[in-house]
Amino acid sequence: MRSTASLVRLIGIANAIVVVLALGILQLMPSADAQAPARHRAARPSPVQPSAQPSTVSRPPPGVVATPEFARQVKANEAGLVPVLMYHRIVKRRWASIDRTPDQVRRELEWLARRGYVPITAREFATGDIRVPAGKFPVVLTFDDGHESHFALDAAGRPVKDTAVEIILSVAAKYPSFRPVATFWINKRPFGLDDPAQQARAVQWLVQHGFEVANHTWGHPNLRALPVKRVREQIARLERLLAELGAPPSKTMALPFGMMPHKKKAAGKGSWGGTSYDFAGVFLAGAEPSVSPFAKSFDPGAIQRIQSNGKKGECRRWCSQYWLEWLDKHPGQRYVSDGDPERISLPRGLRGSIQPSHGPRIVAY
Repeated sequence: MRSTASLVRLIGIANAIVVVLALGILQLMPSADAQAPARHRAARPSPVQPSAQPSTVSRPPPGVVATPEFARQVKANEAGLVPVLMYHRIVKRRWASIDRTPDQVRRELEWLARRGYVPITAREFATGDIRVPAGKFPVVLTFDDGHESHFALDAAGRPVKDTAVEIILSVAAKYPSFRPVATFWINKRPFGLDDPAQQARAVQWLVQHGFEVANHTWGHPNLRALPVKRVREQIARLERLLAELGAPPSKTMALPFGMMPHKKKAAGKGSWGGTSYDFAGVFLAGAEPSVSPFAKSFDPGAIQRIQSNGKKGECRRWCSQYWLEWLDKHPGQRYVSDGDPERISLPRGLRGSIQPSHGPRIVAY
């Protein structure tokens, strides 16, 4: 893969352009959003039981203490590649190339579960808090824009069928090793909800069930087209909303359209109007797996993702089906957990690829 890195990056740029065009079309399509009433911040209720820390629901306990012998046995490689999958709308009839149907999402997640992938959140990945059983592979499931197809509760308080959350929970019920977590990056109208109380209920339900809800800017603008002050405003306003709804401070954010502002640092850290933000990871809309968060080449300010899609058109070689099949055929390139979150296990020849600060944690074989 490293020999094709330049080509992959070029294709990643092309893929990001496709995402920009597709999302632009979606924003021009008529929707319920156009009829939404104006927001009244003064009417927003105080969050109910706000969470100071992210939930640890479903987090597996440390299973082993890694040794060179054990790491070799499970073929651990924590310098390997991790697929960070990017989803947008989940609809029965696809209108844009980045749309997925409920059946397509369900089939992809079941494929991952059968092959030993275990979901972690974007926050856990960016901070290197990867607690995956030995011999298994981390995968990060990310959902952009806080669309109503991602999460909704029925009258009984259960996730609505064929929403992202319901699909994830149903796959986890069928495959118990498939940890039911994901990251939802939201804008100013989370999950299509206008009522502040309903917004707070939705966000807190997700956080309390182990999901990450984090920052995708207030109005989903192209940050590259904005001055730095406006970039900070877009991020800080959404961060303020998350706090009002009872979510913990964001440690990750996804760039709208995958577009980096001219001042890259403004996407990761800043303040506006008395609200500050400081992210451990800023995520792109790229076209390849991410390197390990422990690798020297890992850039927390520009983390690669893979669009969930088949192998047609622009996705013939650069979306999820292609890359997941590629990782299956190149297992030596894939991140394989040693089951010990305190150590970083890898083949001896890859030791030099790890950041020097992690040296004391390395188990090489």
